[in-house]
Amino acid sequence: MFATATRNFVEEVDHGGLLIPVSSLNDTIALLTVVVKRKRFWFWQRPKYIPTDFTLNDILTGDTPIQPGVIELDFIKYNGTFGDNISGTVDAKFPLSGVSLEGKDSSKLQSSFGSLKKDEVDVQKLLRDSKERLLDMSHCLVQQTKEKHKQSFGIVKERIVTTQPCSVIEEVQQGGQCGAGLSLCGPKTPKFSLKENGNLSKDSNVTMEIPIHTTIAYALIELEIKHDGRFGLCLMSDTRGGFEVDGPAKKGLSGASASENSHLTQELEGLSNHFQLLSALPANTKSALLKQITKVMEDRGAVSPLQSVLDQVCLDKRPALSDVTATESQKQSIQAILDLLEGSDQEGSRPVLTALHLVISAMDEMKSDCLAVLGTCCSLPVLEALELLVQCVSGEGELPLSGAGRAALTDDVYEKSQRLFASSNVSLKRDGDTVKTEIKQLPGHLPLVLCIAVRGLASLAG
Repeated sequence: MFATATRNFVEEVDHGGLLIPVSSLNDTIALLTVVVKRKRFWFWQRPKYIPTDFTLNDILTGDTPIQPGVIELDFIKYNGTFGDNISGTVDAKFPLSGVSLEGKDSSKLQSSFGSLKKDEVDVQKLLRDSKERLLDMSHCLVQQTKEKHKQSFGIVKERIVTTQPCSVIEEVQQGGQCGAGLSLCGPKTPKFSLKENGNLSKDSNVTMEIPIHTTIAYALIELEIKHDGRFGLCLMSDTRGGFEVDGPAKKGLSGASASENSHLTQELEGLSNHFQLLSALPANTKSALLKQITKVMEDRGAVSPLQSVLDQVCLDKRPALSDVTATESQKQSIQAILDLLEGSDQEGSRPVLTALHLVISAMDEMKSDCLAVLGTCCSLPVLEALELLVQCVSGEGELPLSGAGRAALTDDVYEKSQRLFASSNVSLKRDGDTVKTEIKQLPGHLPLVLCIAVRGLASLAG
């Protein structure tokens, strides 16, 4: 709840900016706190930020601490409500079961942070005070961070802090009618009633009280560190920090391209083998994976823990679910997916794991409203329509509404598609018998991650 609330806050007030949402109430974020920035598996993923228990002064040589000048400013008064209402009828045929589901779901997350303030470091004073200082390169935190690939240091230069006790409230209501066996399709907690050809209902209302002086978001200055401990502050937003390396540094994975459309085409073609691997899985495994992934998408907070677990598995580590920050129902969903992957354990299963990791990582990069809409699109006809639109976005930008296009893009599907693509900085417009797509200026990686998620889900549904 807290992580979702802070992520929504940053998306609303500083989308594409420098603010980083705090993901856990256990994180203590003060000015000059050292934060480890770790690059992720896929180039388009946002870095992972890991707050440490140390400040800049703790890893400096010498006995004289830096005293930062602090500027306090009123920020904004923030109360946000995010939610969706979903209704519809689904008929699905799977190898092991047939399901019909009729229902109405609604969820609401209300974040009442109240009046917020911003604490800022006086960067000019920090520059003067740190000019002749050295990092202690023998410090355990410096040694451990330097040894690991793709990690760097940042220090907290500003933070957004609550000024009064506040709350985050989550309300969920689910109701409907189910037919046939529905053992894998029920709600996510034991608080439900379910019968064959019966009714399904669930209501929950959870309130989290947030204490005063809680940091909900922060921004960093990255450090560029030399072998001898000298360091510089990266003051420009496009300047990246890191440790000095021996020999030339490797260049990034993504270069400039002629257009956003051709860029998308190149990236998706490079990933096509992953989608083919998912499509080639046995039908039973594909349908079970799709059901479990759909269940995870219904609970936005479950996507990030699943992505983190798959991170560990891809690194040949065995993650302990007891150490994962997630609810019991989320852990059950994650374990079900891991069990399915183990059940398909055979030669070549590692590439399948990487392919699924790709798709879940793309979902984790999506905006909350985009993921919520995508979660309602996991039937085969809708995914086929979305895949046609993905081909359109990454191709010529036009889809004739004839033949397969006309049959797939019903009014209801088109309306959902418009919302979905708009959340990813892509516009859809009907022009006579043609649907035209246009990628907005400075779209970031959102169009790419949407295309990856759609292609992945369609591979499992096909």
